[in-house]
Amino acid sequence: MIVYGTKIKSDIEFPLDLSHSTQTLYELELSSNIPLKLKQSIICGFPLYFAHDRKIYLYSDRLFDGSEIGQPWCYEVKDVVTFYWLGSERKIYYKLHQKGNANLLSFWFIHLLLPLYMTLENMYDFFHAGAVEIDGKPIFFIAPSMGGKSTMTDYFIKQGHPLISDDKIPTFIKDDKFMVVGSHPYHRPYRKFEELGYRVNSFTKSFKPIHAFYLLKGVKNDADITIKEINGFTKFDSLLPNYLYMYSWLKTKRLKYLSSMLNYVRVFSVEVPWDKNRLKKVYSEICEHSRSQV
Repeated sequence: MIVYGTKIKSDIEFPLDLSHSTQTLYELELSSNIPLKLKQSIICGFPLYFAHDRKIYLYSDRLFDGSEIGQPWCYEVKDVVTFYWLGSERKIYYKLHQKGNANLLSFWFIHLLLPLYMTLENMYDFFHAGAVEIDGKPIFFIAPSMGGKSTMTDYFIKQGHPLISDDKIPTFIKDDKFMVVGSHPYHRPYRKFEELGYRVNSFTKSFKPIHAFYLLKGVKNDADITIKEINGFTKFDSLLPNYLYMYSWLKTKRLKYLSSMLNYVRVFSVEVPWDKNRLKKVYSEICEHSRSQV
């Protein structure tokens, strides 16, 4: 299977229809054969967050200050599954617990563990957004929680636009261009716990330069639909909260990466009426605007 531009070899079959024809940048192995020495080396950690009604913990063998070569890591989803890996190695181990199964393993591995692992291992920089293609050009939908990015992404998908990602988007630099990588061909429009959603018919096949960011802002039902460019520091300030995993040791790199990106990629504000009957018009306006940007 291929997710996040990475070919995954696994000793457990995933109950998902995942693409095998997309472009890849990395290879990774998922194994249940956990080395005893790795498990024994984990000596410190902390509660990471609470997600999908589960307690999540992150452990290592030292104070957290980035990922070093050979550093042991452990990501635990309480009562469901625990993942282990060593810094700079492209192999992740897993152990299913009492409440774990292949479906839950698939969700936690793809949706939450891999983006964190790939960030710690300096493989990608992730954004929290939805993304689709318009005429082969990637655009991002940025919005606060419950701000409409899933609805907008879903609408574009249903009009036949290829999905790039519905939530966590990996990016990297190539030849001075900021490239976007498809996550996986599943979309969660209603954010049901521990599910990746439905499989889309059209999914991005290759890495492409980011075309534009669209910051969605809800307005009154009868308000005009407007699209305006965001410039200056406001542009930076609008995207920074949507940059995933702003750990202290990543802050300097994150700020430099985002600042450089915004020298090349334009950001626009879209006023979207809170009326689903006007969604077709919003869709048309964004498509027309995107096509007008060189």
